[in-house]
Amino acid sequence: MSNITEVKLHTSPVALFKVLKFEGLASSGAEAKQLVADGHVLVNGEVETRKARKLVAGDQIQLGDEVLQLVE
Repeated sequence: MSNITEVKLHTSPVALFKVLKFEGLASSGAEAKQLVADGHVLVNGEVETRKARKLVAGDQIQLGDEVLQLVE
């Protein structure tokens, strides 16, 4: 079962790797970028390999069992 965490955006759009880093799913920006490049991250249910993919409220990020729901 996935654990969904709401993430309030302070700026929009925001880069995918930054959300992973600031929400603690990656310990650094470099690790976040590698996770994305390796195809471990889903955005809105699809594998995303663009590290700087611009995200807005309503987007959902999944890494393993962790799910982040972006909200305004």
